[in-house]
Amino acid sequence: MKFSHIYVLDLPPLSLSVIRGVSTGYLTVTIEPLLPVVVGDTVTLKCNFKTDGRLREIVWYRVTDGGTIKQKIFTYDAMFNTNYSHMEDYRRREDLVYQSTVRLPEVRISDNGPYECHVGIYDRATREKVVLASGNVLLTVMSPPNNISVVAENTPAPFSRYQAQNLTLVCTAKGGKPAPSVYFKRDGELIEVISYASSTVDYEGGGSAGVRGARPLISRDLDDTKLRKSLSLLGPDGKPGRLYTESPGRSYMARQPGQEPSPATETIPETVVSREFPRWVQSTDPLYYFSNMQIPQSDGSVLVQAKLTWTLNPQLDSDALFSCEVSHPALSMPMQTEVTLAAPKGPKLLITPARAKVGDTVRITVQGFQNEVFPEPLFTWTRVGGRLLDGSAERDGKELVLERVPAELNGSMYRCTAQNPLGSTDTHIRLIVFENPSMMKNTQNPNSKYLSASMIRFLDCVNFLLPLV
Repeated sequence: MKFSHIYVLDLPPLSLSVIRGVSTGYLTVTIEPLLPVVVGDTVTLKCNFKTDGRLREIVWYRVTDGGTIKQKIFTYDAMFNTNYSHMEDYRRREDLVYQSTVRLPEVRISDNGPYECHVGIYDRATREKVVLASGNVLLTVMSPPNNISVVAENTPAPFSRYQAQNLTLVCTAKGGKPAPSVYFKRDGELIEVISYASSTVDYEGGGSAGVRGARPLISRDLDDTKLRKSLSLLGPDGKPGRLYTESPGRSYMARQPGQEPSPATETIPETVVSREFPRWVQSTDPLYYFSNMQIPQSDGSVLVQAKLTWTLNPQLDSDALFSCEVSHPALSMPMQTEVTLAAPKGPKLLITPARAKVGDTVRITVQGFQNEVFPEPLFTWTRVGGRLLDGSAERDGKELVLERVPAELNGSMYRCTAQNPLGSTDTHIRLIVFENPSMMKNTQNPNSKYLSASMIRFLDCVNFLLPLV
């Protein structure tokens, strides 16, 4: 922290802390109040004092730990300054008004707190004893949030299409002091919420929603006809059947121009998008539940985490724009971040190496989608008509790794299913495995060289015996 030098000038008389006596004279000290400042600003602390005595010193302190520690930040010693020689005329009882100014450039959150100005004058009787008076001021340093983000809670994860489930958006605002106000909007309109958990700072933007009593999260009732339809999609064992490639009538086969399959060519759907979610009965005014949590940080700022939870309806919520806005006294306008709920579309798969040989380690990776996907999708890998190389039925992750692929996997088909609460999509890719010349040499009979040597010795023996016959 840097501080400027003191300077002295005449000011109108002010009085707060006063010491007065016949022999000691009088001394009044006051500090001009400060308005809240923002991190990075330059602050000027002004200590005004009025006396008819001889100035001894001025000391500025920064008070920490609840007043138990006082850190000296600036000292002025009048003994070594000849500019105040006119104050030695004690027979004149005139009012001398001065000001001590200390500048704090580029204040930080850690500079927040009380400051004290102590002024000392010589006793008029002894001229050796020092009489002190002080004043104090509180410096309030504000910091706007430096980062806000929105994520979907508990994702990626499987999302059942056969029952209504809740979706939670989490908005996090970091670096604010004091704690900012956080609220959600849908398609630009403020969302009316039911607050079921709140901290010391209440949410002011919920309208009449705050009047509602807190209730547990609910799932919507199901339409019987839709329920029967969804149950009809279950397999013979009662488990959800796969609704991707097994239903050609509901599938969309993405074909590139000029690549129409001929009757003699096997048709392989590269991308199959499924949207088989039941249409849950849901009112046009869904219930949104809001919670707000504040976590103090070590640097003096507050991390605010706000959650918005409601029963998701993919038919109504697909392509809905949700935004989180953060307002703060240090901001001229709210900060905002937004996400659009969307199912994955048009994923692209990449095989490396492009020309895989027997024994290579093959990686099949999801390169991206044709759209911005939110929430984050869950990727599931399966092998059509069989198990994966490690014997498992499926594997999660954005990448499938096949260690030391055998020749038997040539022509096998792999399926990547990407799903989030808004929908799912399947992408298939065929693995072509080429022969590995180096492995072909290694797979030859290791005893062949010994057989050749034995044959040579046998022929030599025959050639030796023939003349004798």
